[in-house]
Amino acid sequence: MLPQIDVAVYDAKPYDCEYLMRSPGADRIAWHFHEFRLSSKTAAAASGARAVCLFVNDEADRASLEHLAALGVELIALRCAGYNNVDLSAAKAVGLPVVRVPAYSPHAVAEHTVALLLTLNRKIHRAFNRVREHNFSLGGLIGFDLHGKTVGVIGTGRIGKLAAQIFRGFGMMAIVYDVSPDEAWAAAHRVRYVDLDTLLATSDVVSLHVPLRPDTHHLLNSQSLARMKPGVFIVNTSRGKLIDTTSLIAALKAGHVGGVALDVYEEEEGIFFEDLSSEVLQDDELSLLINFPNVLITAHQAFLTHEALQEIARVSTENLLTLETGGPFVSGTEL
Repeated sequence: MLPQIDVAVYDAKPYDCEYLMRSPGADRIAWHFHEFRLSSKTAAAASGARAVCLFVNDEADRASLEHLAALGVELIALRCAGYNNVDLSAAKAVGLPVVRVPAYSPHAVAEHTVALLLTLNRKIHRAFNRVREHNFSLGGLIGFDLHGKTVGVIGTGRIGKLAAQIFRGFGMMAIVYDVSPDEAWAAAHRVRYVDLDTLLATSDVVSLHVPLRPDTHHLLNSQSLARMKPGVFIVNTSRGKLIDTTSLIAALKAGHVGGVALDVYEEEEGIFFEDLSSEVLQDDELSLLINFPNVLITAHQAFLTHEALQEIARVSTENLLTLETGGPFVSGTEL
């Protein structure tokens, strides 16, 4: 029997442990699950491990990576698509390959995007709480038909395309923006590419589906928010730092933005994925957003479906097993 590969899994939640241990080939890995996140202070927990398995809020900065390399770690396996938390140049410098799961379930995120919009618009969350208290009044629960409205989808990767197609199913007019347009897809689904200014000025709903890069950081800021249609609804299931929170709050207070649905938040690290119900929330801007009646927030759960967790575990495990087989990483996962 081949020896097991020691892997340190950081920021491990119960569902991570369950799905990783059930993935094909998992018995060839000695999993060491840690509830805490990776940082330069916790990197020592990977002592003896040949690989580490990380999530979106682990700090794979230069200091952490240098510490991991010094411990003999040979591979960084991200169980997520985003990698803005990894210093790729530092990883290359210390000889640590980085792999990810680029497409675990675009359907999961696209469907959650639409679920957030429907819930926010039709005030389902507020109605649910009322009925539980035997309050069956309808005052303050008026929404609007999605049919006939214009949705602007920023970013037409796998998730953005699926979201646009679902919105089209509601009879919405879909306009999209991307630095690399796919005109064949747009024609097939009666979607139209426009420039960003046109999208912002004419969309009743704007949905964000771009990765976080220097050019997309604070994509929605005071200037771009001001160019948006009065009363616009904004949905973000991509990365929190795409939106300047301070500017968003100002636009909400002014009534220029009609509603916001977020599955991600600019400063979510240390907050999302944690149970803070018995503590005072220290983030004043998040506290304010939560209390706006026209803001709906979920805690980075768009990916959380059975199918997505199964695929994340499968790809992560296959990449980790290359340390034993010497074979190539899963196609398209290496950064």
